[in-house]
Amino acid sequence: MLHVKPDQTPLCETTLIERVKLGDQAAYTTIYELHIKRVYGLCLRLLADQAHAEDAAQEVFVQVWHKIAQFDGRSQFSTWLYSVASNVAISYLRKQKNWLQKVVSIEHSGMDEQSANDCQGLDGLDKLIVRLPERARMVFVLFAIEGYRHEEIAEKLGMAVGSSKSQYHRARQLLQEWYENE
Repeated sequence: MLHVKPDQTPLCETTLIERVKLGDQAAYTTIYELHIKRVYGLCLRLLADQAHAEDAAQEVFVQVWHKIAQFDGRSQFSTWLYSVASNVAISYLRKQKNWLQKVVSIEHSGMDEQSANDCQGLDGLDKLIVRLPERARMVFVLFAIEGYRHEEIAEKLGMAVGSSKSQYHRARQLLQEWYENE
């Protein structure tokens, strides 16, 4: 029971999704409000940039509006939504990286400590995660936080399974080192 409208019975998420599929914008707004914080958090962890994360999170919900009919209910809606979110964030990162390489011709390898400290609203582990080098950060977030298997991560990121495992190991080592030095 997620949302109560005045003079109506509470709506479950399944009902909201069905209403969104029929074009109900109020139901869509409710779905948005229920999930925007976690979608934004995932985008921020993957992209390590607040402005890019905000843009990507908005793009996620644009895609959800257009692709909601593809959600068949065989998994939880949140599983489908966070898969869309990770795909959008990864795609956004690739586009930004290509653009950045053309303009500046450098490869972004993670945020420095000062930039990570400037990210408002982040604390603890999240502040350390955004400092990780890009590929290690992406693998760590997808594996440790979102629960993807290394085979799935390798496919999403276009890398070998062994590379995914190696990047995860690298991320864990860096996070442990940084945590011990705080």
